[in-house]
Amino acid sequence: MTGRVVIVVGASSGIGLAASIAFAALDDDLVLVSRSADALKAAETACRDAGSGEVDAVVEDIGDPAAAERIVARTLDRHGCVDVVVHTATVMAYGTVEAMPADVFTAVVDTAVHGTVHLSRAVLPVLRRQRTGTFIGVNSLLGPVTVPQMGAYAASKWGQRAVLRTLQQETRDEPRVHVCIVSPGSINTPIYYQAANYSGRVVRPPWPVLAPERVAAAIVRLADRPRRHVSVPVGPGNPLVIAGFRLLPLLYDRLVGPLFRLAALSRGRSEPTVGNVHRPAPARERVHGHWPEPH
Repeated sequence: MTGRVVIVVGASSGIGLAASIAFAALDDDLVLVSRSADALKAAETACRDAGSGEVDAVVEDIGDPAAAERIVARTLDRHGCVDVVVHTATVMAYGTVEAMPADVFTAVVDTAVHGTVHLSRAVLPVLRRQRTGTFIGVNSLLGPVTVPQMGAYAASKWGQRAVLRTLQQETRDEPRVHVCIVSPGSINTPIYYQAANYSGRVVRPPWPVLAPERVAAAIVRLADRPRRHVSVPVGPGNPLVIAGFRLLPLLYDRLVGPLFRLAALSRGRSEPTVGNVHRPAPARERVHGHWPEPH
């Protein structure tokens, strides 16, 4: 399908930007949403160059309860309908639950959980009136598992997954209104290098690392052929990690700490930083991170 009206929240970097460009290449009309005005301008240019029929850039923070209403109202005023909504906005933080400042932990959870709630409450009534449309939430491998020093991110993704699964159940009465979930593993985006970090070490995406275009392709496929009641994984190791967490918890708990330190923490020391949790870092926003370059 082409010529759709697609809202992408978190469109200025990483998976959100890759998905925006993928939809643009299909000649869809785009509403790009990000709290980062400068990076959003670059995203708008990239989507126009990719072939989008129309691009509207909206500077909003989905953590603001009123932002989603403004985004949807502006989209309806300009385009008259909403066909697809993709929620990719997220922030990440490293460090133990004890070491992480409370405001950082709360902000990480709020972006994923309350951002999803705000957006769904604004857009699902529109999809119900239309009797058609697709809401796609980008979750994570950490949606159903936990990893030491990623408690804030895991809590955000467990909570977001619960909201999305509930929305799937609550939209069963509308057979053409779909709520879909995408669960990427380790993806080469800038999020790792923008993250809040209280681990004491420089962080990196753990192997195997996939390109964000892989996730974007999965998102576009769901927009074309929505799948209810499943979470679409992107990453070859996802099923193995989830199976270990559920079926072999004692072995999982013994191995996950050492493996995390080996795969996700480099030898370099890092001072505590809040990263982009409270405010954007536009200079670092792009489709790809710098893996496998040393950091």
